[in-house]
Amino acid sequence: MTIKLKKINNTIIKCKKCPRLVSFIKKISIQKRKQNKNEKYWGKPVPGFGDNKAKLMILGLAPAAHGGTRTGRAFTGDKSGNFLFKSLFLTGISNQDFSEKANDNLKLHDTYITNILKCVPPGDKPESKELNRCSNYFENEIENLKNLKVIITLGKVAFDNCLKIYKKKFMLKKKFEFKHGNKYLLPDNKVLIACYHPSPRNVNTKLVTTTMINQLLIKAKKIAKF
Repeated sequence: MTIKLKKINNTIIKCKKCPRLVSFIKKISIQKRKQNKNEKYWGKPVPGFGDNKAKLMILGLAPAAHGGTRTGRAFTGDKSGNFLFKSLFLTGISNQDFSEKANDNLKLHDTYITNILKCVPPGDKPESKELNRCSNYFENEIENLKNLKVIITLGKVAFDNCLKIYKKKFMLKKKFEFKHGNKYLLPDNKVLIACYHPSPRNVNTKLVTTTMINQLLIKAKKIAKF
């Protein structure tokens, strides 16, 4: 990881800008989940991770309460991550098909994973002021991933908030519709791809399947040329 990305991540980890989120993280880390009661929770904002030469970014909304907030790594230790990493391995993006803890030797190829919001919000419902405060970190990540060509947004909220940040910087006149597989050329020549979130609910109702995610990841790799 580059020095600049390390600095960004260190700033994210130390961030206490949102009292509601700081309080909620503390509550989760003390009460814990039954099956994790003997574990020490990360209990801080969760930074992004991956290849500093990434051509692809995978963007979620926020860490899971007993996933990233527990393990300290985005999409690590929760069911959505379990589903995602199987597809990342099958499509040659990761070196293993699981992500259980921050030091489990996972490596991403040409890919960086992060969230719009670095802290888990109560009820998975962030407030607009929290998203606004956190948006600066996401902008810094984009600016410092110099080879970035494609952004996959997992879920509509990540999609909408990624566009919100771009609308602050550029005049976006085209209509952006969130639909799985839709892709759009952004003003800085990056390609935005909408993806249904691999949440247990979406997976169980077949709104999203392994085949759908795999095909989308293969398409993203072709566009990013890796």
